[in-house]
Amino acid sequence: MLNPKCFNFLTLFISLLSLPSPTISQSSSLTNFLHCLHYGSDPIVSQSIYIASNPSFQTILQARIKNRRFLNPETLKPVAIVVPTRIDHVQGTVICAKDNGLQIRIRSGGHDYEGLSYRSNVTFIILDMSNFRSIDIDVKTETAWVQSGATLGELYYHIANKTNMHGFPSGICPTVGIGGHFSGGGYGNLMRKYGLSVDNILDIIAVDALGNVHDRASMGEDLFWAIRGGGAASFAVVVSYKIKLVRVPNKVTVFRKGFTLEQGATDLVHKWQQVAPNINEEFFIKVKLEPSFINGNQTVTATFIGFFLGRREKLLPIISKTFPELNLTQQDCHEMRWVETTLFWAGFPIGTPIETLLNRTIWTPLFFKNKSDYVKSVIPKESLNKIWKMTMAMMNRNDINKTRFDLECSPYGGKMNVIPESNTPFPHRKGNLFLIQYAFSWIDEGNNVSFNNIKKLRKLYDGMTPYVSKDPRECFLNYRDLDIGSNRSNETSFDDAKIYGRKYFKDNYTRLTKVKASVDPNNFFKYEQSIPPIK
Repeated sequence: MLNPKCFNFLTLFISLLSLPSPTISQSSSLTNFLHCLHYGSDPIVSQSIYIASNPSFQTILQARIKNRRFLNPETLKPVAIVVPTRIDHVQGTVICAKDNGLQIRIRSGGHDYEGLSYRSNVTFIILDMSNFRSIDIDVKTETAWVQSGATLGELYYHIANKTNMHGFPSGICPTVGIGGHFSGGGYGNLMRKYGLSVDNILDIIAVDALGNVHDRASMGEDLFWAIRGGGAASFAVVVSYKIKLVRVPNKVTVFRKGFTLEQGATDLVHKWQQVAPNINEEFFIKVKLEPSFINGNQTVTATFIGFFLGRREKLLPIISKTFPELNLTQQDCHEMRWVETTLFWAGFPIGTPIETLLNRTIWTPLFFKNKSDYVKSVIPKESLNKIWKMTMAMMNRNDINKTRFDLECSPYGGKMNVIPESNTPFPHRKGNLFLIQYAFSWIDEGNNVSFNNIKKLRKLYDGMTPYVSKDPRECFLNYRDLDIGSNRSNETSFDDAKIYGRKYFKDNYTRLTKVKASVDPNNFFKYEQSIPPIK
């Protein structure tokens, strides 16, 4: 364990006179915070900390903001952004922020749907972990150490650089940060075979609220349990993870095939609900439902996207037996290395160089709002027809080039039915047929545009109530959604937290509050949907 003391971040005096209209309390807190960082024996270059007067402040702030809803003047900015390069810098930031009453928001990739890693309504700093991005692959032990600021794309690339026979079960977007993805559960097209990201984490290095550094042995099994799916930012700053690599064949198979309502999409989606969660666990088939206009007529397109841990000659007989209505042919199927499928799933053309996975700025940020649901019973065809009407209401002909909406449905079953709900804080296991992500994005600016689009999404979400989980209506933490309940930025009401806590964690919520009371009883690590210490 490292000594929890303040470390020197600045080798020069930082003037606060140029800060834009700070309050007295903000100036005092920031001044004392910077002085705390200054008094140490191990200085780093001044470029590791940014305040508003720094010319690079705005660039650093916006570089990892993916949701343009929070790139507006109304969003309160941090008084400082710390971009540490060593673990003792993380310790110093935690200690100095705590001693001076500053809230910390921890950011790795910045994909969090509600922007809680880089915004708050009280005086705060951002601890940006983007420099913590080293990845060490050990093929012999089939393990890897990956730091929390690395991206999924970087992890996939480095695995492939060392071995063609291993992969890791995580998400499909290569620019997602490891820290947030793993701490919320992390799922992808390998989950029916190998479970979630958190089911394959062996060790963690983290800094607690006292500034102490822990590994699994010193933090204890309760905290190790909590930060694998319970939202690590409620408990500690995760620096790195030791993960278990999983085995994949030399060649795997993928396909993508779409059908409109006129081409029988309703029957196919109805059958998919029965097949996808129960088929061979080496097969993952997702369906994406999108309103569209074809020849001037509005419809819904159901696109089936498949992944199989094997060659197509083995896949086709399975599909022919279990899902012949899909009419899958050899020409529909593409064989490739596992790492190449990560680009396919992210929407890149087949043949895209795997070096693309290293690009952290592939996509331009959009305005968006997402939500999630779990489905436990097959939705009847007549109900699907009602859902199609609600889905088409999300978009009119004038919106076609301005907005995008889809329901992404990912099947469960396989390994997800075997792992107990209490194994990690992530409880959504046996009994779920599939997970729905409602993804709504738009390009037009303006608060009224955002308000109206979010209102439409909420109306559809309300309309889905009869078809999804109940008591509680479950949600996925990685698809953060403040609509399901929240606290104020600097307060954590136990009663309010119970509302969203039960939806994210079900019966695991109580244990999370007990762990919180043990490791952070004064509730230093908090945000709008954090875990409170139990009363």
